[in-house]
Amino acid sequence: MSAWQPLPADLPPEVGHFVEQLRLLKDRTGLSLVALGERTAYSKSSWHRYLNATQPPPRQAVVALCRVAGADAERFCVRWELAVRAWPRTVAPAAVPAVAPAGVTGGAGAGLSAGANRAADEGGYEDAPTVPWWDLLAETPEPDGPASVPAGHSWAASHRLLLYALVLVLALLLTAVIGAVTLA
Repeated sequence: MSAWQPLPADLPPEVGHFVEQLRLLKDRTGLSLVALGERTAYSKSSWHRYLNATQPPPRQAVVALCRVAGADAERFCVRWELAVRAWPRTVAPAAVPAVAPAGVTGGAGAGLSAGANRAADEGGYEDAPTVPWWDLLAETPEPDGPASVPAGHSWAASHRLLLYALVLVLALLLTAVIGAVTLA
């Protein structure tokens, strides 16, 4: 087990319980924060913030941790929803102020994007996950059979990126063979 920092005393119970469960799940993997960052799309420092309740994790980070740990992601996502609703809403000032349009002076929301300003004004948490491309492929539903595939949709339509990569490799191989024959 890792030696975790104590959670802040003023943390809501839902958040504290959720973070404790995430910590247990992370410990169950046996991975360091660096190794966890390599297996997910989130950095070591991001995991450090999430697991010390400094910042709420995006839903996709919770799903990625569950996938690595082999846990039920749906159960943890329900806990995530409860924790995010109760998470303390603190708006930190932006590190780099944004350039304001002419005639506009910096105010209380200077340096924040319009979406962040709106989320801060409404007291909400905006979940804008960064999802790796392989997770998008993994979330593509598998067809149950030929009857479940809509007309006009084929394997190539649902795996277009893979098809493009294959065509590119074949084109490169063909170019190499033609070049070798021409120069030989």
